[in-house]
Amino acid sequence: MSRKEHWEKVYETKSPDQVSWTQEIPQTSLDFIHSFGEDKSASIIDVGGGDSHLVDCLLDEGYTNVSVLDISAKALERAKSRLGERASLVNWIVSDITTFQPRQNFDIWHDRAVFHFLTVPKDIASYISIVEESVSKNMIIGTFSEDGPLRCSALDVTQYSIASLSERFQDKFEMISSLNADHTTPFDTVQNFTFCSFSKK
Repeated sequence: MSRKEHWEKVYETKSPDQVSWTQEIPQTSLDFIHSFGEDKSASIIDVGGGDSHLVDCLLDEGYTNVSVLDISAKALERAKSRLGERASLVNWIVSDITTFQPRQNFDIWHDRAVFHFLTVPKDIASYISIVEESVSKNMIIGTFSEDGPLRCSALDVTQYSIASLSERFQDKFEMISSLNADHTTPFDTVQNFTFCSFSKK
């Protein structure tokens, strides 16, 4: 099964309360976005956004230039359905992140729980190359920490410490801040994440 087929099946067969990553309010992500001090016209992309509620929160706050990328068309359709008429305010992108060809630069790149699914060196290198080319200002990456799960959604992941995550992007990005945070899943298990924010050098 290809990577795309895997994620289409996940979103076709599981509801939000049956997947571990669901958050009603993604407060950690919002806090990092606010920390950059960008105005509401800043170009923001939520990578692997799926049917995350981050886009809802950004629209509620008045952000006007939001893109959501996911490999699963089904995931984005669920988000569009939830947003209703407001879905037209968002740029929806169906793409595998490792082959993504951005048509614009982004002031804020947000990724909660995509990068850690890349376990093959060439995929990791492709991701890093894409952000180096397309991120003009700031970036937020959230991955499973070294105390987090080894697998998610039946796939292996790469765990990161703050130091190892920062090292991946150090050629073109300077780390601004970092933290480890526990996420409580809809089924009351706890996953520990590493979050880092970066500015383009």
